[in-house]
This record gives sequence, structure tokens and C-alpha cells, in this order.
Amino acid sequence: MAVKMTFTLDEETVHRLNLTARRLVKPKSEVVREAIREYEVRSDRLSEAERVRAVRILKNLMKQPQTRSQADADREQREIRESRRRGWGRPSDHR
Repeated sequence: MAVKMTFTLDEETVHRLNLTARRLVKPKSEVVREAIREYEVRSDRLSEAERVRAVRILKNLMKQPQTRSQADADREQREIRESRRRGWGRPSDHR
């Protein structure tokens, strides 16, 4: 089902939309729908700046000394895995 909408676009965007629609021999509405679909898929990905920032943060974290023993980390990981197998809920639910 199609929904009629009204948008205000700058002249450059309108020009690009017209050129693209003519080049692809498609209605402008179809060009807009395809562009939105493609943009939505990419919107979950990190931008280059976000990726660089995340890598920098991870590198800095890796340089920091450990705050607990490997045995403590292993124990916590086991507890997390066990709780996931049981499912989420209050501790009283699992007695």
C-alpha cells in the first residue's frame, strides 16, 4: 500500500533525483524508495570515524594492566554462560 507524503528538498537534491530517475528510466518515487532501502542497510554500519575511534579505544584498553586474575575472568564467563542456558529471570525462578 502506498502512502502519499510531501517533502521539501533543496535544488541540488531535486536535480540529482531527476537525473537519476531519467538515467535509470524509473519513476522518481522508485528511485527514492531504493535509495532509502540502501541507506537503511548501511545505517547500521560504523562510519570510518567511528571505526577509527573504536579501534583507538580498544588499543588503549589493551595497554592497561589487568584488573583481575584469569581465574576470576574464567569464573565470570562460566557464570554468564550458565545463566544464558537457564534463561533470564529472577534467581528465585531457578530454585
